[in-house]
Amino acid sequence: MRFLIAALIGLLVSFPLQARVFNPQSFTLENGMQVVLIPNTRVPVVKHMVWYRVGSADEPAGKSGIAHFFEHLMFKGTPSIPAGEFSRIVAKNGGRDNAFTSYDYTAYFQTVAKDRLELVMKMEADRMTHLSLTKEVIEPERLVILEERRQRTDNDPSAQLREQIDTVQYMNHPYRIPVIGWAHEIENLSLKDLRDFYKQWYAPNNAVLVVEGDVTMEELRPLAEKYYGVIPRGPDIIRQRPSEPPAHADRRVIKKDPRVRQASLQRSYLAPSYGDDKTDTKAPYALQILQQIMSGSATSRLYQSLVVDQKLAVSAGMSYSPTRLDVSELTFWASPQQGVSPDKLEKALIKEIDLLIEKGVAQDEVLRAQKSLINDAVFARDNLGTGAQVFGSTLAIGMTIDKTENWPDDIKSISRDDVNRALRSVLANKHTVTGILMAAEKGEKQ
Repeated sequence: MRFLIAALIGLLVSFPLQARVFNPQSFTLENGMQVVLIPNTRVPVVKHMVWYRVGSADEPAGKSGIAHFFEHLMFKGTPSIPAGEFSRIVAKNGGRDNAFTSYDYTAYFQTVAKDRLELVMKMEADRMTHLSLTKEVIEPERLVILEERRQRTDNDPSAQLREQIDTVQYMNHPYRIPVIGWAHEIENLSLKDLRDFYKQWYAPNNAVLVVEGDVTMEELRPLAEKYYGVIPRGPDIIRQRPSEPPAHADRRVIKKDPRVRQASLQRSYLAPSYGDDKTDTKAPYALQILQQIMSGSATSRLYQSLVVDQKLAVSAGMSYSPTRLDVSELTFWASPQQGVSPDKLEKALIKEIDLLIEKGVAQDEVLRAQKSLINDAVFARDNLGTGAQVFGSTLAIGMTIDKTENWPDDIKSISRDDVNRALRSVLANKHTVTGILMAAEKGEKQ
């Protein structure tokens, strides 16, 4: 059966048939909050997500860490739900909840049985406007966040390297600042800073409600109107961010640390995203196809060349994410085999990149990548929550429902020439950022 489905997907790639994936439904409340339903009737369960169009890149200068701070504070309670009770109530009703912060959005979600949907909608709507923000609330959580930063970044050499790469990759854009924030700025965030941020950004017209699961629009709409529709509209916000200037030099970041057990190499380039495709609207889709060709499997170009044929690396690949409001990045990475120096591996990687620029990709590679990507899209429907994640992350950066749902058709529309044009635009004659992680010798400066 799996092979039959794959064959049918191959036909979809070859012929211009519209390939619907999640079949979403949507409406907008009078206060401006967008509501999206993604039907999934496999089990009587729903995933309820509220996405706010605010992330770390929207923070005021010198106030890094506020967006992530609210990922914690939203669980601290309201006048009607005491601190810590939100998650306890969800768990008591057999559900799971969590939150996450990115550069461009902050999202809160619960996965519960269908008959508990109203309960979590009521609680989520309550903390959209009635969050308790006092000195007694924020100070303990500040310490938790600072410890989180110490554990996840300050005590992890690879995370430290990634953070430093970002600071030189983006010279002017706030993507250069870590999502969790700088420790010295987190320490100085005031109660007024937090209250002002909450008042500005946490409002229904700056949020998207996405519900995926065994529920109909006839059931969802009255609940959304009852709990979210009564919340007053907040200020209208235009997200204005500084643009990135052209680079005039290659940059290198080298991190040496005695805790490193496996050296690694990264080489990154600025690349267009869904929200930053002003010059070539096909580029984000072409670069996703390129990623599949270069890094999609054990038969991909980089793995075959650097790991299998040349035996220089234990792993190798290329990463790219189009889901950004502004410019993104494309990164080649590899980890050397024992006894292979990072310098030798870097030269081999550069040779592969130069070959890619010179010869481009082949037609059969593009077709195989398209089939694989659309195959993944079809099977994504089997996992509850995937659709909510896809639509939330794209709607939060300004994409439309139709554009998101028609992703397979956009992938199918990409030609070999489109891929080669996009990769050369990103890679050819561009200044890069190279990051190297290696073990420090005894007595060597870290």
